[in-house]
Amino acid sequence: MRVERVVCAVDCGHVVNPLTVAEQIESGIVYGLTAALYGQITIENGRVAEGNFDEYPMLRLDSMPEVETHLALSGGDKWGGIGEPGVPPIAPAVCNAIFKITGQRIRALPLRNHDLRWS
Repeated sequence: MRVERVVCAVDCGHVVNPLTVAEQIESGIVYGLTAALYGQITIENGRVAEGNFDEYPMLRLDSMPEVETHLALSGGDKWGGIGEPGVPPIAPAVCNAIFKITGQRIRALPLRNHDLRWS
C-alpha cells in the first residue's frame, strides 16, 4: 500500500518560522504513517523480536507521499509550540480514505496485515 498525497491544515496560533511548522508536520506524517502502515512489535518466545530499527520497517524516502501544509493562523494572545499534530490524525485519515474507496472499514492496524491489493 502506498499513500500518494497528504494535505494538511494546521492552526498553531502564531508562527515565527513557517518552514519549521511544515517540517514538523511532515516529520509527524512520516512517524504516523510508519505506525499505520507497518507499526507492529512482534513477540517470539516471550521476547520482542525486533532488536533495533534495522529490524523494524520504517517509511523510507521513496515511499513518502507528497505533502502540502497550509497554515490557518488564528493568532490569539498565547504563544506555544507546534508539537506533533501530524501524528494522531494520519492513521484515521488513511483508513477513512480506504473506506471511501472500498466501502470497507479498517478496524485494526497496521495496514500491512490487510490484503489491500484490490484497492
